[in-house]
Amino acid sequence: MSKKLLSALFGASLAALALSPTAFAADQKLSDFHAESGGCESCHKDGTPSADGAFEFEQCQSCHGSLAEMDAVHKPHDGNLVCADCHAVHDMNVGEKPTCESCHDDGRTPATILKK
Repeated sequence: MSKKLLSALFGASLAALALSPTAFAADQKLSDFHAESGGCESCHKDGTPSADGAFEFEQCQSCHGSLAEMDAVHKPHDGNLVCADCHAVHDMNVGEKPTCESCHDDGRTPATILKK
């Protein structure tokens, strides 16, 4: 490969890494990361959690898409779960992935599901 092509690929890789959420938000709570985009109101109506979580679930989907539109990890849960059932946004850090073991005891992980 030419040096120009290698340099371009290296530069693009560095740019992608620098722009990824885990690169600039490591050790930051998901809730804090989202709040930086628009305060608590970016997820909660009037900045206050709803009693049933329905508003928050709609907010997740308005930015990230519905479970049915997502990858193989999310699609089977469409109609059965809401995002907060797996993603504890006030407890998890950006880039941290939930495990499947709280509901499934067969050793599955998001990585093994996506490889299928």
